[in-house]
Amino acid sequence: MDNRIPSALFSLLLLCSAALSEPDQQHQHHQQQQQQLEHFQRYLRIRTAHPHPDYASAADFLTSLATSAGLETLTLEFSPGKPLILLTCRGSDPTLPSILLNSHIDSVPAEPLKWLHPPFSASNVDGRIFARGSQDDKCLAIQYIEALRVLKSDPSFAPLRTVHVSLVPDEEIGGRDGMGAFANSEAFDALNVGFVLDEGQASPTDEFRVFYADRSPWSLVIRAVGPPGHGARMYDGSAAENLMESVEAIARFREEQRAVVEAGLAAPSELVTVNPVYFKAGTPSETGYVKNVQPSEAEAGFDVRLPPTVDPDLMKRRIAEEWAPHSRNMTYQIIQKGPIRDNAGKPLMTATNESNPWWSVFVQAVTASGGKLSKPEILSSTTDARFMRQKGIPALGFSPMANTPILLHDHNEFLKDTVFLRGIKVYENVIRSLSSFAGNSE
Repeated sequence: MDNRIPSALFSLLLLCSAALSEPDQQHQHHQQQQQQLEHFQRYLRIRTAHPHPDYASAADFLTSLATSAGLETLTLEFSPGKPLILLTCRGSDPTLPSILLNSHIDSVPAEPLKWLHPPFSASNVDGRIFARGSQDDKCLAIQYIEALRVLKSDPSFAPLRTVHVSLVPDEEIGGRDGMGAFANSEAFDALNVGFVLDEGQASPTDEFRVFYADRSPWSLVIRAVGPPGHGARMYDGSAAENLMESVEAIARFREEQRAVVEAGLAAPSELVTVNPVYFKAGTPSETGYVKNVQPSEAEAGFDVRLPPTVDPDLMKRRIAEEWAPHSRNMTYQIIQKGPIRDNAGKPLMTATNESNPWWSVFVQAVTASGGKLSKPEILSSTTDARFMRQKGIPALGFSPMANTPILLHDHNEFLKDTVFLRGIKVYENVIRSLSSFAGNSE
C-alpha cells in the first residue's frame, strides 16, 4: 500500500495550516503591542519629575522589565539616592567596541491645572498618551528594552558587538550626578563604548530628526556700577545707564543673528543665542523700591548657547570689549556648564558623512525600517550626549517620533501609541545593524 500523500494534497494542507495560523499570529502580535504600551504607561505613571524624582520606584520597574526581556542588569550609584541602571545584551566578540543606548529617567515638573489630562496618568485618549516624559524621553527606555526583547527571541539575531543600555538620573538638571559621573568612571571605561545613541526630538514632518551636536550653555552675568544719588540728577555713566548700553549692544547682536536665520543662511541652532533671563537694580524698601534714588549697582543675566562651530575665545572677547567693557565700570562672569571642545581639542561634533562608518550603518538601518531622515542638525539645547562627544566617542541624538508636535517641557505633552510602537520596530533594525557591524569603527 502506498502511504505517500500526493504532492498537490500536501501543498493544500500546508496552505490550510498557514491560513489557520494567520489569525493566531495576528492575535499574538496584537497582544505583544498591548503589552508594550502597558509597559510604557506604567513607566510614565512613576513620578520622576523634579524636584523630587522617585528614582527608586523607576529603578525597580526598569530592572524588572529588563530581566523579563533576558537582559543583564547592573545598578550603579555615583550620588546617594540616584541610581543609574545599566542593561547589557552580550555580543559574540567582546574585543569589538560596544554600542550604548542612553535615556534619562528624570523629567521636568508639570503644572497639573494646565493639562487636559493629569500629567502622570498616562491616559490614552484617541491614541494619544498624555504624560510628562512621554516625549522627553521615557519612550526611549521602553523602546530600547522592547526592541531587545523582540530581537533576543529571534533565532537569527546573533550580535557581534555587545549592546548596553544606560538609564541615567538628573539629565534635566545638568547630568553631573548621572551621565557626567558615569562617563568619568572606571565602570564606563570597562564598557569599551564605540558608538552612542541618545535622545533627539519629535518631528512634525514624516522625517525623523537626527542631531550630531549640542549647543553648549553659558550663564552670563553682567554687572555695572556707577555713582548713586538723587533720582532727579543727570548722571553720566550711572549704573543703570551703563547696563542699558550693554543690553542694547546685546540686542543688536541678537538682531544680526536673527537676520541670518530669516535670510535662510543658517538654522537657529547653528548660531549663538543670547537671551535675557533676569534684571536686577534699585534700592529696596519695605514697599518695593525707593523711587527717588539712582542705584549704584545694576545686574543682568543671560542664557547663552554656543554651537560647536563658534570660537569661544572670540565670544569672550566680544563680551569683554563690547558688552561689558571695563571702561564703563562693567564686570562680567561666565559660568560654563559644559565644554565646547573634546579632550583632544576638537569641536564637540559627530561626523555625518562617509568618514564615519557608524553613520552609514545607522542611515541604512533607519531606511530599512521604512523611515526617512531629515538633514542632520545641531540641537538647540543640551543632552547627555555631550559627555560622550567630550571623550571623542561618536554620538547621535535620535528619537523616532515622526508626524509628532514638539511638546517636550510643554503642557499636554503626549505621544501617539502608533508612533511609540513604530519606534520599537525602528530600533529593532537599528540595534540589529549596529550590533552586527563588523567593519573598522576607528
